[in-house]
Amino acid sequence: NRLTMEPSKEYLLKYKGFYFVASYTSLEYVASLEDFEIKDSDTFIATYPKSGTVWTQNILSLIIHEGHRNGTENVEIMKRIPWLEYKMGDEDYANLPLPRVFATHLPHYLVPRDLRKKRGRIIYVTRNPKDVMVSYYHFSKFMSTLEEVPDFNLFMERFLAGKVFASSWLDHVEGWYSHAEDFNILFLTYEEMKKDLRSAVLKICNFLGKKLSEEELDSVVRQATFENMRRDPRANYENLPDSMAAKDKGSFLRKGTVGDWKNIMTVAQSERFDEVLQEKMRTLPIKFIWDINDEM
Repeated sequence: NRLTMEPSKEYLLKYKGFYFVASYTSLEYVASLEDFEIKDSDTFIATYPKSGTVWTQNILSLIIHEGHRNGTENVEIMKRIPWLEYKMGDEDYANLPLPRVFATHLPHYLVPRDLRKKRGRIIYVTRNPKDVMVSYYHFSKFMSTLEEVPDFNLFMERFLAGKVFASSWLDHVEGWYSHAEDFNILFLTYEEMKKDLRSAVLKICNFLGKKLSEEELDSVVRQATFENMRRDPRANYENLPDSMAAKDKGSFLRKGTVGDWKNIMTVAQSERFDEVLQEKMRTLPIKFIWDINDEM
């Protein structure tokens, strides 16, 4: 079975031009999300995969739930902030305690209609696409529910063509940025969170209208560092069942650095990547940071 540019139907399903992980959802369920009822206190973390979703889930959990902060509640992050389009249990989302927080990889045009009427809040996190792609490549080895593409060059071509789970990175980011006025939205970048976590946490608190004391803020920032998250099984998806993850092939949270793409991409691959994306990326209102030493 020679790997081709086309993703395997065994792993992905397509709805309105967007690829979903086939084993976790259905076309019927995805279609029903258009009418998902939004409550004004709802917050959504929206990202393209491997852009800092789990990190942001943890930050929000620490901001909103004091019990998470002081370690009195042993609740998995997946339970605390479930995935909108990937329901892992039979939980009725309508009955979740308020304020509800959801994670989603949906593009702007597939989210619940009410969100497009500026109800609820959205935090959209982007990350430089070379790091996204490299992280994604490693991730697809670790997650049994994603097709593993051993050839990095082929993986890169699929990524650039949008033939991967969550489709085109560029379309995803561009879509959310160009429709910003339809939503009540806060944009953050992975790199700014990495560079100055405290400022990012403050931005999120202000956006959510959540006031924390200096002490609480310090606690959130301390616990939300990548290193601390990696050590916390509640935070790092460590308890995923073996049917979902090949634990011997890595971990859900890998390095969490900026510029790791340089360790795997050749000069030629980097140039090819730039050639495909650079031109279109110029129109995005984001200053991309390709290395942690770049000026922000």
